[in-house]
Amino acid sequence: MASPAASVGLGLRAAHYRDFLEGRPRAGWLEVHTENYLGEGGREVQVLQRLRRDYPVSLHGVGLGLGSAHGGTPGHLERIRSLAERIEPFLVSEHLSWGAVPGRHFHDLLPLALDDAMLDIIAARVARMQDVLKRQILIENVSAYVRFRADTMSEAEFLAALARRTGCGLLLDINNLYVNQCNHGEDALAALSAIAPGLVGEIHLGGHLATPDVVIDHHGAAIAEPVWRLYEAALARFGAVPTLVEWDADVPPLDVLMVEADKAAALLSRVAAAPVAVTQPRSAPDTESGEVADGARLAAVQQAFADALLSASAEGALAAMLRPAPLASRLAVYRGNLAGSWTRALAGAFPVVAQLVGDDFFAALAREYGTHHEPAAADLNAFGGGFADFLDGFPHVADLPYLPDMARLEWLLHRAYHAAEIEPLAPAALAHLAPVAFEGCRFVPHPAAAVFASRWAVVPLWQAHQPDSDMPFPDDIAEPSRGLVYRAGWQPDVLALDESAHAALAALADGATVGAALDAALATDGEFNLGPRLGQWMAHAAFAALRTEHGAGQ
Repeated sequence: MASPAASVGLGLRAAHYRDFLEGRPRAGWLEVHTENYLGEGGREVQVLQRLRRDYPVSLHGVGLGLGSAHGGTPGHLERIRSLAERIEPFLVSEHLSWGAVPGRHFHDLLPLALDDAMLDIIAARVARMQDVLKRQILIENVSAYVRFRADTMSEAEFLAALARRTGCGLLLDINNLYVNQCNHGEDALAALSAIAPGLVGEIHLGGHLATPDVVIDHHGAAIAEPVWRLYEAALARFGAVPTLVEWDADVPPLDVLMVEADKAAALLSRVAAAPVAVTQPRSAPDTESGEVADGARLAAVQQAFADALLSASAEGALAAMLRPAPLASRLAVYRGNLAGSWTRALAGAFPVVAQLVGDDFFAALAREYGTHHEPAAADLNAFGGGFADFLDGFPHVADLPYLPDMARLEWLLHRAYHAAEIEPLAPAALAHLAPVAFEGCRFVPHPAAAVFASRWAVVPLWQAHQPDSDMPFPDDIAEPSRGLVYRAGWQPDVLALDESAHAALAALADGATVGAALDAALATDGEFNLGPRLGQWMAHAAFAALRTEHGAGQ
């Protein structure tokens, strides 16, 4: 595998999975957003594992929130460590930002107060991350739409101090430098000068959107000419380092990204590659006692920011902490990011619900749910866990009483998609069991399998909404329905069940013996035959193991 040093990589996005799997297009390396690949299964994980054989990979985190004053999401760093051990990336990076207050995660890169107190907190968190991952990490500068009155240093000065203290490297986003220059009058060239050669381990290039009040880092356009000029200045100062072309919104065909990558590669090739001195990671000094006092003050600042994001009535308290700027338009960017991430996450998990209510109403649902649900996990794949219960109590969908159950079914499918990759139980496991012994056995459900029931015709309605489906819409939405959620390969699906099959399978899923499950089915259908049904369920990967009455597993 070719070394990614001094080469141009591309951000791997779902729209280009097929291009990379089938054509293996030229790219120096691939970068992925870490949080999209933390699940134990699913297509994303399979794609990354396959492409890792042919491309060096960089993990770029967006959810750790190193600057969150109250601390990070429990267990999130350990999930990153596990992914890094499986993928063996050549670079791991995170952002100079915060993203959460107690009980709520915002899934955005929110701006920090740049002072010594925050430097102490970030340094301790970076040192911890490097200790856990056993590697140097890179920290990226971010686009900030507001700046704090209490700032005592520039972002570039902050990053340089952080690198000196912890031994971390820097990921320099050139577009972010330009956006901050436009929004705050900061000098991007001066920022480059504040960072010593040898600290930058990666460069990002992306597009932005200029509006009358603010320039937005939206990664949804070609790289602008001023950003290319800044890139040339960065190469002149830092030498040839791995460079990434980012395009995350309105993702175009891969050929368009390749044009941008070729332009970056041409500029990169003019720079004589030279060894870059890598500072070895070292632990930050013990700042625990100071972090408690300063953390309380910074936590209050971040809580004020969070309150203003969720309610315009709280903007006044935040405004007093910020440098003068058109606050309404600047906060609108963060609110737009927030609503957009909520809508995308829910639309990915509940596509049929979205079809049933329409895009505009679904986006409004997402905003209402996100505002009042208080998502606490950094992983957006967990965001929809309470969506069905929210719909149960939301008066504006009362005329669609089956909608909450549709959400419950789709959440089971979403969980199945990300469930662990475990070999399902095969029929051969039953061959040696005598009938009497078999009745006392218990089946262990597969992690991707779940039993579902509704008093509405949710299963046939879901089936009718699938791509290329020839299933008719149910004639009577009030007809009860039942199903087995399972995963075939990486694709989850639903097998419709009648009442007796559901009774047996639900009993097995609850840990009942085969004999008890058969009794449950016979109570609804005296002609029920378990043998053919077991074969059907096993063919649909319903079980992971078989346990005998003595506790032995198959």
